[in-house]
Amino acid sequence: MPASNRLAPQWLLFSVIVVDLTGFGIVIPILPFISPALGGDEFDVALVIAVYSLCAGIVGPYWGGLSDRIGRKKVLMLCLGGGALSYVLLGMATELWMVYVARSFAGLMAGSLPVASALMADLSTPERRAKAMGLVGTAFGIGLILGPFLGGLLAGDGQSFAGAGLFAGTMSLLSVGLAAVLLENDHPGDDGHRAVSTVGGPRALLTFVRGRGALGLVALYSLHTFAVSAVIYLSPLWLAAFLDWGPREVGILFGLVGLAMILIQGVFLDWLTTRFGLIRVLSSGAVVFALSLFAALIASGDLQRPFVILTAFAGATCVLPVLNTIASSLVAEDERGRMMGITALSSAVGRVTGPLLAGVALALAGYSVTWLIIALPVVGVWWWSVRVGDRYDRAADIEPS
Repeated sequence: MPASNRLAPQWLLFSVIVVDLTGFGIVIPILPFISPALGGDEFDVALVIAVYSLCAGIVGPYWGGLSDRIGRKKVLMLCLGGGALSYVLLGMATELWMVYVARSFAGLMAGSLPVASALMADLSTPERRAKAMGLVGTAFGIGLILGPFLGGLLAGDGQSFAGAGLFAGTMSLLSVGLAAVLLENDHPGDDGHRAVSTVGGPRALLTFVRGRGALGLVALYSLHTFAVSAVIYLSPLWLAAFLDWGPREVGILFGLVGLAMILIQGVFLDWLTTRFGLIRVLSSGAVVFALSLFAALIASGDLQRPFVILTAFAGATCVLPVLNTIASSLVAEDERGRMMGITALSSAVGRVTGPLLAGVALALAGYSVTWLIIALPVVGVWWWSVRVGDRYDRAADIEPS
């Protein structure tokens, strides 16, 4: 690596992720409103979110495996470029089917985050891996501050989404340029550092996970993202129904969520995991997340409702970096892209089922029952951390050979 980049390669990757996730964050406050604006209903909002996650889950392991074979940088740039095009397509949508097409294509190109997570793990030592994964979360938090805020401003009263889509596309194109300039080219196999591997079919993926003793761990990604994606779907509708909020207010709230992510993952996570261990941090985050969702059942007023959403995400943001730290530490470097792709597939299962089940529950039973259903998988994450999580608590201190 060039001398100018040698001191902080993680921060170079961090800057690429921030710009990309700012573009991603721009569409968050407009998604719950763009489908109804084009003739859809609340269930269409759930379907639009789910179709993205379904496509992302299908291709996630293949993007990760491809990065093991041809290099992280090449795959990262390809996914970022495809994402830029998907945002433009979304912003230019004039009919509901165009929204589905745009989000489907976005899902098919959604390999940047698992590949970037694998690359961040490559660049970190075992004892600093939790901090590195927290850095990814910090980048996500910054994206959630800038992106939704910009998206809410660009969407305005929710009558036009072209400006938000074009701006998001521009941010992703900028991230492609940053990746090209800042990240070093990696060549798997040139020095034996990463061997060529194949992804395989569903049976091969299951065998791979079982062989690393990570089946239960990978399943947690589904439970966690089920709840997170359901909250992302439900909270704007809930706040719009009871507080008459629009894209601008939702964008500001998600900006505050991003600030919480930065403080927790960027400032406190490394100290917390070092002081208390990975599993205690995961368990505590799940408790806060679950209690906040239960509190939504009784919340009322202009302050309580957004507050429980904020605390829910604050708890949730402790969970994923810990899962990523453990998962990336259970495999050797030449398998890391594949492993992170598999976790992306598991996450996609939750992202598909979360909004869909929440949408059905909302239509049939209302908000209170829906919040209760969302809380149950979070309780499952907590239960796992208490019953079997200890065996993984120091996984980040072990470098697989």
